[in-house]
Amino acid sequence: MAEGEAPVPGKLDLFLGYVKIGLLGFGGVGPWSRHVIVEERKWLSERDYAEVLGLGQILPGPNVGNASVMIGRRFHGLAGALITTAGLYIGPLCILIALSILYELYGTRPGVAPFMQGVAAAAAGMVIGTAIKMGQNLRPPPELIVVGLLAVAGAAFLRLPLPLIVVVLAPLGVFLSLRRSWKRAA
Repeated sequence: MAEGEAPVPGKLDLFLGYVKIGLLGFGGVGPWSRHVIVEERKWLSERDYAEVLGLGQILPGPNVGNASVMIGRRFHGLAGALITTAGLYIGPLCILIALSILYELYGTRPGVAPFMQGVAAAAAGMVIGTAIKMGQNLRPPPELIVVGLLAVAGAAFLRLPLPLIVVVLAPLGVFLSLRRSWKRAA
């Protein structure tokens, strides 16, 4: 393996890695996915992961699920895509079935609503923290930070639909990145 080249995980390691991501990330899989893939197992660099996740976000469906298909396929073709997807969803599916049964039995009790609000707040904090960490590690240029802030403003404050934000801001981000690389090349 060349220096700086990421290790190629075996199929079992890929499956178990995604089982871990799925189980740790119940309710907020994004931060755990990045942690396991980039920091812990070093299967992808920060930049490679950000690119795969970015593509996963503009496709229909769950972004980390889309990314898992692309990552699995990168390492082991169609079998890898199926392995990562199965690993990602098997644990949460079992937990979800158990929790839905419990919620049906106890969901109307007074202590359940505050518990759910607390879990939602923690999950939102994890997503925000991961976004900040990825931004710090990627060190985007100022114009791309502005694009990111515009996306946050569009989603959080203006409540624009996410597809609209992507359709408008993704081409702008690509253009700004290309312009910066053209200036460096000149």
